[in-house]
Amino acid sequence: MRLVLLGPPGSGKGTQAVRLADHFGVPHIATGDIFRENVREGTPLGLQAKRFMDAGELVPDAVTLRMVAEVLDRAAAQAGFILDGFPRTLPQAEAFDALLDRRGLRIDAVLALDVDTEVVVQRLSARRTCPVCQRAYNLVFAPPKTDEVCDDDGAPLAQREDDREETVRRRQQVYREQTTPVRDHYEALGLVRAIDAGGREDEVFRRTLDALGDPVTA
Repeated sequence: MRLVLLGPPGSGKGTQAVRLADHFGVPHIATGDIFRENVREGTPLGLQAKRFMDAGELVPDAVTLRMVAEVLDRAAAQAGFILDGFPRTLPQAEAFDALLDRRGLRIDAVLALDVDTEVVVQRLSARRTCPVCQRAYNLVFAPPKTDEVCDDDGAPLAQREDDREETVRRRQQVYREQTTPVRDHYEALGLVRAIDAGGREDEVFRRTLDALGDPVTA
């Protein structure tokens, strides 16, 4: 099974990617993790990427694609993969198509996790983290016992800057601008399966399996 997941920040894409990888027995490939791994290990590609990251610039598509290609060539990915966070732009999607074509591979489906912006704003703007123990909370879905205070050490909870409402809305807008052409590209190829990503995690997972024609009890 070779899947690409598309979804805005807060859609639960990462969570569903992990569950799908476990369900199908294939690796979850997250481009953010690939970047961190290469930078941490000081690989040639990691050093290239770090120069751009340290300068606050986007890592060029060519560097990102080579990192993804290296992961796809590993033994663990030969039976398939769940790709999360790539491609983000139309040039990346077209380059990825060419990469797969050279390897004689194809994508089985592109899962587009659709969720209302207001639901995402509620999910993300309610996130809090304990600055002491790093325990994560959500004031709506997983609140602390005492209002905005960590259950474990009593420290006041903090909100990440990118979880503030105005930032969340901006991230949604940027995502739509970047990724709409990617979705249109895969729509034209008949690969997109639209998933209603509202609701509980288990419900979304069942909808995802149904969309893949694999209605297994989650």
